[in-house]
Amino acid sequence: MMKHRTALSVSVSVSVTVLALALGACSSGGDGDGGGDKDQAHGTTISHIHGVAVDPADGTLYVATHDGIYTPDDKGAPELVGERKDDFMGFTLGKSGAFLASGHPAPGRDAPSNLGLIESTDKGRTWKDRSLGGEVDFHSLEYAHGTIYGYDSTNGLLRVSADGERWDSRAELSAVDLAVSPADPDTVLATTEGGIVRSTDGGRSFAAAAQPVLAHLSWPRKDALYGVDPAGALSVSADGGRTWTGRGTVPGGGPQALTALDGERLVIASQDGVYRSDDGGRTFDKQLSVSSAGGH
Repeated sequence: MMKHRTALSVSVSVSVTVLALALGACSSGGDGDGGGDKDQAHGTTISHIHGVAVDPADGTLYVATHDGIYTPDDKGAPELVGERKDDFMGFTLGKSGAFLASGHPAPGRDAPSNLGLIESTDKGRTWKDRSLGGEVDFHSLEYAHGTIYGYDSTNGLLRVSADGERWDSRAELSAVDLAVSPADPDTVLATTEGGIVRSTDGGRSFAAAAQPVLAHLSWPRKDALYGVDPAGALSVSADGGRTWTGRGTVPGGGPQALTALDGERLVIASQDGVYRSDDGGRTFDKQLSVSSAGGH
């Protein structure tokens, strides 16, 4: 795999316009825009990535896209997991590694246009409806402290559930991504067009937005909160987002998804690939190639 070394500085300038587009965009599973996988001479390509996750049990990478969930095959090419080619918007790993997702059904599939919360307990091969089908499209899902936190893009609010069935509606907001403190279930961050908003009451209310403007967040440890801005500049905070240290720029253009496994290991999807770093974002190895047609 080709290794990309990044500079140790981070630009303070970000593209608010790019973030605004992400806030307002939601591709329908039935729009047939051709932005998904393409069976070409060089094999399948993926784009429109909405989430990435790594199975802690075996290290397998999963990539949620506009046309299904993919994983690298034994040659490193994207391979569809299961048969569902839905538009997976929110995507995360829940209890015991279960897949939690939301989004829209694939064209021609008999299902509500908004899938609500769906779950797979066999690594994406089969799925079952859990709740809010036909009502909600979660654009961000987080599982922490035995609780599911979801950004309901349909209604513009945060929802929280302990069992995936009954949901508590909390603050209204317009967000791209969520992160929950690994030390405190009541501390929730969200990325917005104006900056990061913080809640200390479990998402029932949020303080005013603060800089920097970031697109995606991931908070695996109390002292390791990662963020990437719309231009791909990566930074890390050791104090829960109050101060930030630049780590460089993610290869491949604007970011599409971010997940950090711990204080050093993270995976980021950008416009041309899915990249993994094992040194806190100082260097990256490309895991999968991505079509430049991707994005939110």
